[in-house]
Amino acid sequence: MEILVNPDPREWGPLLSRPQIDRSVIGQRVADILASVKAGGDKALFELTRQIDGIELKSVIVTPDEIEQATENVSPELKAAIATAARNIEAFHAAQRPQPVELETMPGVKCIQRAVPIQRVGLYIPGGSAPLFSTVLMLAIPARVADCKEIVLCTPPDKNGDIAPAILYAASLAGVDRIFKAGGAQAIAAMAYGTESIPKTDKIFGPGNQYVTVAKQQVSTSTVAIDMPAGPSEVLVMADSGAVPAFVASDLLSQAEHGSDSQAILLTPSRGFAEQVVREVERQLAELPRRDIATRALDNSRIVVMDSEDDLIAFSNAYGPEHLIISMENPWEIAERITAAGSVFIGNYTPESAGDYASGTNHTLPTYGWAHAYSGVNLDSFLRKITYQEITTDGLRGIGNVIETMAGAEGLDAHKNAVTIRLKSLG
Repeated sequence: MEILVNPDPREWGPLLSRPQIDRSVIGQRVADILASVKAGGDKALFELTRQIDGIELKSVIVTPDEIEQATENVSPELKAAIATAARNIEAFHAAQRPQPVELETMPGVKCIQRAVPIQRVGLYIPGGSAPLFSTVLMLAIPARVADCKEIVLCTPPDKNGDIAPAILYAASLAGVDRIFKAGGAQAIAAMAYGTESIPKTDKIFGPGNQYVTVAKQQVSTSTVAIDMPAGPSEVLVMADSGAVPAFVASDLLSQAEHGSDSQAILLTPSRGFAEQVVREVERQLAELPRRDIATRALDNSRIVVMDSEDDLIAFSNAYGPEHLIISMENPWEIAERITAAGSVFIGNYTPESAGDYASGTNHTLPTYGWAHAYSGVNLDSFLRKITYQEITTDGLRGIGNVIETMAGAEGLDAHKNAVTIRLKSLG
């Protein structure tokens, strides 16, 4: 990892950049896939799965027997771990339930806000070399806590046409209603438009590769809502000499092993500490099964040494990381000054992987700088807020002139008349 020392703020631009994604290259291919599924339904799904994944499917529907068999194939140790994580995730998201708002803004004018669940949500769960059963918990449990009417899950099958047992077990435990064998952009298309087997959903959640990301973005412009824009996974660690180099290195590598386009950044006031971390990264990297992927990700990564704590904070806020770890002498003081981050991890003994799996916070977070404008997935992601108002006759007499004046000033006479006619009827 390259070490840079006290870069001039005017030169931060390249240091804040992410690995570039040329989505225009795959944009047309994704558009073609979406159009194919929209027109062809299940038949198109089968053909695309054959073409792209080399898998012949007779049905995309996961049966109860498959779920039962998967349950038997998950070890008791993993079941216990999933159960603990599920309890923590449910507890934290249940605590986020919003309270109704009811207020009389002026005499006779009552305004109300209530949260109602999205009716049908679609969850995309990556498969491949690292089937993310943890993401099932992170998305399905909040959906169930929010009382979504139906939870639909799509995940790609393996070469034998099967779904990873841990994904099926987690889905069953979390209360997923229907599970389908569909991956990639074609799965997003199915949940956006609906097919003979897969129902159209109101909002799609979940991470995925570049094809999935572009597909979500394309369908979100006209057909269905999505959780948030997304890019490759990332972590930024702020650490001083009171941190443990081995801990910091492990956090950088835990993000780097996600994918070759992931990014890990270390901010530190100490050049000596930076060099210790580099040596520890090299030592741990050599022992990782996914070291080739992590090594390529480290090519996108960097260490920045800054003498000023203010500069460290300013750099982090400018970057807006998906994950921010603060292993500094005064972590909570620094955390109070953070204005852009998906999720923040405080202290030497709070690894980012705790949030990925089991602490209770959600791991579906804004990446690629979107933390400046988006929150991570939370209970509100599965709810809509509806407002209500009720005005009495006395209330209309009190507020009517205000409405008439404002509508008239905007030249919207029908708006004005809607009040004037009612006031005249009151005499």
